[in-house]
Amino acid sequence: MAVYCIADLHLSLGTGAKKSMEVFGKRWENYEERLKKNWTSLVSPDDTVIIPGDISWATVLEESAADLHFIDSLPGRKILGKGNHDFWWSTMKKHREFFEKEKITTIDFLFNNAIELDDFIVAGSRGWFSDEDNVTLPNDPDFEKINARELSRMKLSLDCAAAIKRNSPEKEIVVFTHFPVVWGDEENKPFTELIRAYGVKRVYFGHIHGAAAVEDPIRIGDLECRLIAADAIGFLPKYVPKL
Repeated sequence: MAVYCIADLHLSLGTGAKKSMEVFGKRWENYEERLKKNWTSLVSPDDTVIIPGDISWATVLEESAADLHFIDSLPGRKILGKGNHDFWWSTMKKHREFFEKEKITTIDFLFNNAIELDDFIVAGSRGWFSDEDNVTLPNDPDFEKINARELSRMKLSLDCAAAIKRNSPEKEIVVFTHFPVVWGDEENKPFTELIRAYGVKRVYFGHIHGAAAVEDPIRIGDLECRLIAADAIGFLPKYVPKL
């Protein structure tokens, strides 16, 4: 019952926005088929794969059906987190109703909650940019407001994780975010300080594409942060070892 993770699938298989990532170069060539081949060769039905964001290019929930069915068809249980491009993301109530209608059975969501696995407790939130000057999104979003909201969601998730850990003290809390909490010289200190306050030692994140070389892991004190964007790890889900 192994645990794997991979972010930034950027699927575009259905009636949503047809935005194949192949336009971004050779590393994305035939990426959806490569992902399927690598996933099925590695992941068993008893395993869990965590996907922290940028899952589908669909803009509304109904348009995401083909992409979610593709994920559902792959081996293992999947836990999805939200990314900055997941415009299809809706309320958990609507997700549950949609999944029941579509007969999607192997997908759960990491959103304002924590999930207990055999060896780990999974926590996290989407996160946000580390500095207002780094924001690359349109419409001039309110940096402080969004950062505070995402920080609140991270705390809610970590509170849930801590409650689980009180009954399962042997299990490690592992955090998954879409945005990196640290990259190069940039650190989102409110996030790293909060995460470390709960005794977390490992964070896995996506969002960063085209990184030819990256220190792995990136270390902030005793906190290890690893990039798991799909193109950065060769579209092969990354194993999360038990420490």
